[in-house]
Amino acid sequence: MADSAIILGAGASKGVGGALARCFADNGLHAIMAGRTEEKVQALADEVGAAGGSAEAVRVDVTSEADQDRLFALAQERGKIAAVIYNAGNNAVIPFEELDAETMEGFWKVGFLGGFLTAKRAIPLLKEQGEGSLFFTGASASRRGNPNFVHFASSKASLRMLAQSLAREYGPQGVHVAHFIIDGAIDGEMVRSRFGEYLESLGDDGSLSPDAIAQAYWYVHSQPRSAWTHELDLRPFKEKW
Repeated sequence: MADSAIILGAGASKGVGGALARCFADNGLHAIMAGRTEEKVQALADEVGAAGGSAEAVRVDVTSEADQDRLFALAQERGKIAAVIYNAGNNAVIPFEELDAETMEGFWKVGFLGGFLTAKRAIPLLKEQGEGSLFFTGASASRRGNPNFVHFASSKASLRMLAQSLAREYGPQGVHVAHFIIDGAIDGEMVRSRFGEYLESLGDDGSLSPDAIAQAYWYVHSQPRSAWTHELDLRPFKEKW
């Protein structure tokens, strides 16, 4: 079997997770897609397979250690792991005075804890191999906090610091750790279903294409280790930043 790429937060076909699965499978890797909704990830695996790629779906709650253990045990059975991508995340507009501890903890678990649990399992395997990529999906909020997004910014900033620390510790041991800042609206299923009119108002190329994002991940994964990227930010040419 081909080397594997584990994609946590695979989600819908028309989203970043789906685009990552297609891209890495198109480039010859076996895509192991993990998500909370079994039907969605299985449909995505079927789509990749129908297009000639190698893929399988696993139902995983990224905040569950038992689910993460099961996922990585499966990946080890498949052979060498070329890449692990933590793409799980959630967001909502919540004014601070309406933000309670339970909601805050829920966002923190998906936004940061899941990434930590992923790294705890991925790092030893990639370190033993002496190669492989560990990527994290960030956002504008990884670097700045905006009104009504305390829950999101705090978890994304934590994830960014996790990536920085791991890159400095394990980069010299052959593990390519990178963090991707997605700055702008993504033209995917989730945003289109909630904010379709807003996306249309952005005009041509005013939002990020999931497939274009995935190509950037593949580019970083393919870099020679004499010139690695640790952090890459992506935004539409129209985006104000």
